[in-house]
Amino acid sequence: MMELIFQVVQNICGTLFSLFIIRIFIVYLRIHNPKKVVSRPTFNSVKLMIPLGSGGHTFEMFRLIQNISEKFNPRIYVIAATDSLSEQKAKSFEESMLCSVKNTSETYTIEKIPRSREVGQSWVSTVFTTLRASIIAVILVLKHKPDIIVCNGPGTCVPLCGAAFLLHVLGLKYIKIVYVESICRVKTMSLSGKILYHLADRFLVQWPQLKEKYPKAKYIGKLI
Repeated sequence: MMELIFQVVQNICGTLFSLFIIRIFIVYLRIHNPKKVVSRPTFNSVKLMIPLGSGGHTFEMFRLIQNISEKFNPRIYVIAATDSLSEQKAKSFEESMLCSVKNTSETYTIEKIPRSREVGQSWVSTVFTTLRASIIAVILVLKHKPDIIVCNGPGTCVPLCGAAFLLHVLGLKYIKIVYVESICRVKTMSLSGKILYHLADRFLVQWPQLKEKYPKAKYIGKLI
């Protein structure tokens, strides 16, 4: 009797796993379908999630969104737990938005996520820190359920976009991923770019050399 129950459970798990793999394949094909129709939002506001990274990534991101429309609210900034500089930059940016005619109230949140890997960290321990960051990323994406994630390559964006892709696969929420490769990347893609090239709905590059290597990418010229 126990063997029969075990076999039934095993068959059910195998079937569910197969369906999950098929669903991943279907979602992947939809993302990479060059003829897909991009539907424009019909609602007044778009919830935007913005992963920030230390140094140049944060500088470039705020240059990208400096003229952002007021309909992109609320905005959720996600920074590494040890990145105090990006937190200050986000607050300063929102203060400037608050003083402008575009906004009349605070419409942003700052969330923190542990880094997948710190500088000098051993690769063995990276497995555990990456798993931790991925779990928290799923929690944050489930908590906010943004409409769009826009990112430009910081390490914090990979687990967040992975979580967004998972929600799409599970049918919980279709979150569009827009990736803008850093202007510093002229001939080679960043590690984040190489990963998210397969998950992003829109993959934008600022140099024609990258467009030649990655046909799915869209060359948009220099934004920075």
